[in-house]
Amino acid sequence: MAGADRPDPGADGPSVPVPFWLRNADLPKRALTALVMLVVSGTALWLGGMAWTVFVLIIGIGVWFEWSTLVLQFKAPGISRNWWRSAGAIYCGIASAILIQVRQEPAGIALVLLIVGAVIGTDVGAYFMGRALGGPKIAPRISPSKTWAGLLGGVIGATLVIWIVLANAGRILAAAPDAQITAVSIAASPVELIGMGLAVAVVAQAGDFFESWMKRSAGVKDSGKLLPGHGGLFDRVDGLLSVLVVFGTIFIIARLSTLS
Repeated sequence: MAGADRPDPGADGPSVPVPFWLRNADLPKRALTALVMLVVSGTALWLGGMAWTVFVLIIGIGVWFEWSTLVLQFKAPGISRNWWRSAGAIYCGIASAILIQVRQEPAGIALVLLIVGAVIGTDVGAYFMGRALGGPKIAPRISPSKTWAGLLGGVIGATLVIWIVLANAGRILAAAPDAQITAVSIAASPVELIGMGLAVAVVAQAGDFFESWMKRSAGVKDSGKLLPGHGGLFDRVDGLLSVLVVFGTIFIIARLSTLS
């Protein structure tokens, strides 16, 4: 979720500049909610095993529930709501399974931090740069708050997180309670880092746009109200879902091709 959707100030009249501090009036609430989410998810990730599995399944089921609620509110005629609900179960199920499996890998905790951290970096970078700079919108009919400046901020945020995690992967793995690898060195050139950041940011933003389209089809602003300042669970992990499904599928296909 690269910044919550909000009404386009130019939709009903001339655009009026809004001070940066006013556009971020909800920041304290968002920050507090993010801190709670970080503590809960971080603890589950650190413990791994059943704690992580149960946590991911709870989030996955919650997202699917919000997905189904949106589908039931779709206003366009001729939409097969049962088909959409089934598609949501598959979408959330694949993402959850990938996230659980990745944590079980020898370098699992670092890999999860890399994936989730890069998506969070995308969200944070897009949120602040998009609101600070504004500028041309990517697809105003779908999501009037998403700008090209925000996408650039997302690429920068994702790239920075990837660089930090890769640079500290050895320390992260050595400190993990279920460490299977205690020494690792991962190097990436600046071009490779930017390429990874760009890929994650674009796919995450695509997931964000997809959820925005679903909300517009349902005529709602947020997928839920569970997370103060963030909306629902789906609002929070829309980009992560698309990243997990896209890159997880690519990884599975690549692994299967090596076995054939």
